[in-house]
Amino acid sequence: MELTFKTNKLKKQCNEFKESVKTFGEPTARKLNNRLNNLRAAATLMVMQKLPGRCHELKGPRKGQLSLDLVGQYRLIFIPNEPYETKDNGRIDWSSVKSVKITGIEDTHE
Repeated sequence: MELTFKTNKLKKQCNEFKESVKTFGEPTARKLNNRLNNLRAAATLMVMQKLPGRCHELKGPRKGQLSLDLVGQYRLIFIPNEPYETKDNGRIDWSSVKSVKITGIEDTHE
């Protein structure tokens, strides 16, 4: 899967391990690196349902965003890049998502 990033700063934090450790600490940086590698290796987002990380769609004001667990309360937040399809219920058709944009690393429970 192709990954894009919301900002160049976020791209650097995600792609340079030393920067990840500096920003998030070593345990979170290692988990982040693992989750990003899983996303890159996946042909479609559907593959992520079978891998660790509890990939799921968010609800409420975050509808359209997805999340992967990192460490503690922290999550990798991303959105599907166009084009992708939706199901009749309005949810994302995960089998049609071949590219995502990483939008942040945050505590979604605040």
